[in-house]
Amino acid sequence: MVSYVQRGERMTVGQQRAWDKHWERLGREVKALPPGPLDFTGWFGREAPVMLEIGSGMGETTAQLVAAAPELNYVAVEVYKPGLGQLLMRAEALGVTNLRVLRGDAVDLLAEHVAPESLDGVRIFFPDPWPKKKHHKRRLVQPPFVALLASRLRPGGTLHLATDWEPYAEQMLEVCSDEPLLRNRHDGWAPRPEWRPVTKFERRAVEEDRVSHDLIFERVTPAGGGD
Repeated sequence: MVSYVQRGERMTVGQQRAWDKHWERLGREVKALPPGPLDFTGWFGREAPVMLEIGSGMGETTAQLVAAAPELNYVAVEVYKPGLGQLLMRAEALGVTNLRVLRGDAVDLLAEHVAPESLDGVRIFFPDPWPKKKHHKRRLVQPPFVALLASRLRPGGTLHLATDWEPYAEQMLEVCSDEPLLRNRHDGWAPRPEWRPVTKFERRAVEEDRVSHDLIFERVTPAGGGD
């Protein structure tokens, strides 16, 4: 199980400049992390709720979300190097200080370097829908992955998903509803949050008459797991 497909690595001059300037302090390679859970408090230099975004793309909306929530230790994991370079460039322009980035597979990160019940939230916005039936197995939101995610959320922590692909949205709803550690905060789809910036994928979806769906699930305490 992997969370990505490899893409080109060529960066623009601006992306490379941001990478060279900020990567050593703000970035880590997942494959190069030492064994065991990542010390987010030490990396950020403060103790704060940790929000993990999986698949930050080119960073357009991620940078805005980070800037809008200075109270969070915001972590973005993305395999696409130019996208991380672009995110670092956007973050610098917005003057944010609460962002850290990881390059690599989110599955490896969660399984090997994130402690159970340590995340306050996880966001997965507009992951690749893999629309062809023969490719559905490549979709990120599958039962084993959601079970892993749920185990890393603290009780009360949230998993927020969004997609503009109706069949994938229905799969997300089914998979997350079947996970015993998660509870849907809404009766089906969640209202679209005003704080979530409109992405290029949403704009394209509107042009193509597709509806975007949000889902917000909350980590619960398993039966017998506490008072």
